[in-house]
Amino acid sequence: MLKAELQKSTNATTLHLEGRLAGLWAKSVMSLVTTCSSPAKLLVDLTDVTYVDACGEEILKWLAAIGAEFAAESCYARDICERLLLPQEQRSRCTP
Repeated sequence: MLKAELQKSTNATTLHLEGRLAGLWAKSVMSLVTTCSSPAKLLVDLTDVTYVDACGEEILKWLAAIGAEFAAESCYARDICERLLLPQEQRSRCTP
């Protein structure tokens, strides 16, 4: 099962995904993104994704091709971003 939630702000839209990005669930993400108005910036949060199949990988590559950036706070999400060469969100982080 997959939960997909769009959160719009004035300068960006965040697509938060949670669960399994696979099969028909993955294809529904494409439908969701294509039906919303074109945001200035699309951020896809993969932190709570637990599994991605080949169909899900294709959707993620498509999202990257249309200009999305990806947030990945979990090990699995970071691995997906690195393996698929997905552009990760640039956050300014302070280091002690």
